[in-house]
Amino acid sequence: MTIREAAATDVEAVWGIFETVVNGGDTYAFAPGTTKDEFLNIWFAPTMKTYVAEANEQIIGSYFMKPNQPGLGAHIANCGYMVHPDVRGKGTGGKMCEHSLKIAKELGYKGMQYNLVVSTNTKAVELWKKLGFRIIGAIPGGFRHIHLGYVDAYIMFREID
Repeated sequence: MTIREAAATDVEAVWGIFETVVNGGDTYAFAPGTTKDEFLNIWFAPTMKTYVAEANEQIIGSYFMKPNQPGLGAHIANCGYMVHPDVRGKGTGGKMCEHSLKIAKELGYKGMQYNLVVSTNTKAVELWKKLGFRIIGAIPGGFRHIHLGYVDAYIMFREID
């Protein structure tokens, strides 16, 4: 697997992953039915860097990185990761996170924060913990899960050393 900065030719593959994951309604705050134009403004906005994970000449995952806040909060990075459902559980998410931490350090970020990690997405919560993130807050009922209704969401953070 290689991870590289996304190119314009990757948009369709990333859109396919995004659309599938978001329409599941169980891990991301983006609304099921998000349009392709909305996706482009979310995942490929000019204010962020977007990367893809590629294996066997196929895009199997993607992530974006941006400052978590503007101005005086811009030293903390924020990322969002998506993995193609066919390859979940095979290490792609962890490798993308490790890559993002390396890139964030190179860009001068001092920490990384995830603003909304769905509590019922236990595999993601455990992966982020394994990679050094800790839960620094919980939002009671902060996510409207498509099947479970309102569930808690976590804010997770780690320093970048």
